[in-house]
Amino acid sequence: MIPDDLYIADDAKLLLQLSNGSKPAFDILYNKYWKQVYNTAYKRLNDAERAQDIAQDVFVQLWIRGTKAPIENLPAYLLVAARNGVFKFLEKEAKYTALPDGADELRGSPHGADANMLHNEFLKAFNELINTLPPQQRIIFNLRFNEGLTSQQIADQLQISPKTVRNQMGKVLVTLRKSLFLIHLLFYFYQNG
Repeated sequence: MIPDDLYIADDAKLLLQLSNGSKPAFDILYNKYWKQVYNTAYKRLNDAERAQDIAQDVFVQLWIRGTKAPIENLPAYLLVAARNGVFKFLEKEAKYTALPDGADELRGSPHGADANMLHNEFLKAFNELINTLPPQQRIIFNLRFNEGLTSQQIADQLQISPKTVRNQMGKVLVTLRKSLFLIHLLFYFYQNG
């Protein structure tokens, strides 16, 4: 039976109760945030079963962590935990950072070390490219692809119109396509040269 005062308690009080091993406090937090955590994982994976597994793992970790360091912002903590769970899953499935076509053959060849080096250089170049974007485009890109926010959520957070968000994302994608095409072209010439 869950005490009535826990139903109206804020996250800080529930987390304090959780740190004392309160299953009712955990149940309230679970019911309050499970769907949000699940949706974060599902949005990135488009796989209901995997998203459920990740959401469950996030809450298992919350239960285990209950007696450790305090959590200042529970919703942010849970969303980051869900995102990290997705990344771990994708890395495990070898889908997180796929190389362009032809990379698998290169890995299996005597040039396998070169392929890994190219892969790392590709990721480094991509991150450097993101850092060269104008500040507003970089912020919008990160909010969209790292935080998983919708155009409307980004617009609300940045206090701009959704149309501005879409226009800026369009410019980012044009820049990325041009640059990634050149990187892919260089990779192709290296592979066939």
